[in-house]
Amino acid sequence: MTTNSNKKLSRRDFLKISGLTAGTSLLTSCKAPFGIGDKRPNFLIILTDDQRYDTMEYMPKTQELIFEQGVTFSNGYVSSPLCGPSRANILTGMHTHKNGVLDNKSKLKATTFVEGLKESGYYTGFVGKYLNTWKGEMRPEYDYWVSVFRDDSRYFDSDYNINGEWHWQYPGYITDVTRDLVLDFVDQASAQFRPFFLLIGLDAPHGPADPAPEDADKLTNLPPHRPPNFNEEDISDKPNSINWKPLLDENEIADVEEFRRKQILTLLSADRAIDAIVQRLQEKDELDNTVIIFLSDNGKHWGEHRLTSKGSAYQESVLVPFAIRYPPLIPEAYTEERPIGAVDIAPTLYDLAELPIPENFDGESLVPMLAGETWTREKIYIECYPSRGHWELVLDGHYKYVETDGEDNIAEFYNLDEDPYELENQIDNPVYSDLIAEFKTALEKKRNS
Repeated sequence: MTTNSNKKLSRRDFLKISGLTAGTSLLTSCKAPFGIGDKRPNFLIILTDDQRYDTMEYMPKTQELIFEQGVTFSNGYVSSPLCGPSRANILTGMHTHKNGVLDNKSKLKATTFVEGLKESGYYTGFVGKYLNTWKGEMRPEYDYWVSVFRDDSRYFDSDYNINGEWHWQYPGYITDVTRDLVLDFVDQASAQFRPFFLLIGLDAPHGPADPAPEDADKLTNLPPHRPPNFNEEDISDKPNSINWKPLLDENEIADVEEFRRKQILTLLSADRAIDAIVQRLQEKDELDNTVIIFLSDNGKHWGEHRLTSKGSAYQESVLVPFAIRYPPLIPEAYTEERPIGAVDIAPTLYDLAELPIPENFDGESLVPMLAGETWTREKIYIECYPSRGHWELVLDGHYKYVETDGEDNIAEFYNLDEDPYELENQIDNPVYSDLIAEFKTALEKKRNS
């Protein structure tokens, strides 16, 4: 494994010290997956559910094995902060208004990038929660399939479709069951003599957030969560979808705190599961030939701006833990501050798999960025169709501009460097008028692209 460092080698320097020429492909410098044949890398996406960006301290093994062995994106965002739409963004490489999955009731009809991987020779797998509207039946683009029935939120004895066969009330804690089936997939993949793709949809820390029995009594003295925007006193500068909300009362605050504790407890078992999966890849001598991507499908509010759910344009909802580990491309650990989005995953995997990137992908391959080459994109686009009304935003990691549908709604503009908690909407501040005009134009361009 590589060691943690804040310094990043350029691709040119990495090739030089590796004894490779500047024209050498990153792929041909890797050994073939599981010994022979196709030399393209394996792909493993680990997707948690409703995990906030500020919770990685409760997943120390995941930090050690992925974040501290690769690139951590300090500005890693989902492309729509609701479960179903966010997963569709990842699977299609397209924004919500283009792939048609507007909310958790929408069905995914667009082509997924997994289909292209399978057609090109990848052994494909899925284990866990798919989209909210999917009943659980096996999808044809997967060689190995495990999914819960519909949007089953039970943490114990859930109903699974395993490779086309239903198993009702399959015994066990859901994270442990997921872990064991992923380990089985790795064992199955090792017999294929071709690269694999696996998407893991962990339920943690989504509600009801029931912890594993061995974790239930932990963190009883967890300090309360009180950032500056908690139960925000004045929300009159927020859009109409939010500015009517009353202050949270004592009972609501207590409920938020208890749910927060339970969410964190579910991450403990998720961390153990990821540790076991990474170790199995190491045992198979496939760890360093596997591109591991870790992220969440969205964040969740714990009382900020008087909110307790997701689907908002604020950082607690759209910013997620996001990291990539792949030593041939990322030989030393570092933190990347330039903003990226979940729609960038599909083109990145196609680039590494030496497949042509479809024109309908909205994201961009991160390979040039990670290889130290020219990267010109400055802003990313995010949108959402929550019950409170459709909104869109563009941000560059320093500033954020938001528009919410409705004739009498106000737009929002935040200086994230000076106001990371988004307390003061600067939309009417003349100091920012030029920047606001620039971001508004960028939003219109993204909307119509």
